[in-house]
Amino acid sequence: MTTVTVSPKFQVVIPREVRKSLGISAGQKIRVVALGDRIEFIPVRPAKALRGFVRGIDSTVARDRDRV
Repeated sequence: MTTVTVSPKFQVVIPREVRKSLGISAGQKIRVVALGDRIEFIPVRPAKALRGFVRGIDSTVARDRDRV
């Protein structure tokens, strides 16, 4: 776990190893979410990046006999 410091302008630097592991680049949008007493930064991905992310998911659903 890495610790960062908040600047007087309330800015933080995302550590290099975190940027590299998440593929964050300069100018990329990051969503900031406050959850209780913590903050989460979520990289915003373009819709094209989501293509195929559910490949291989089991889509079978148990149905009632009268709904088949």
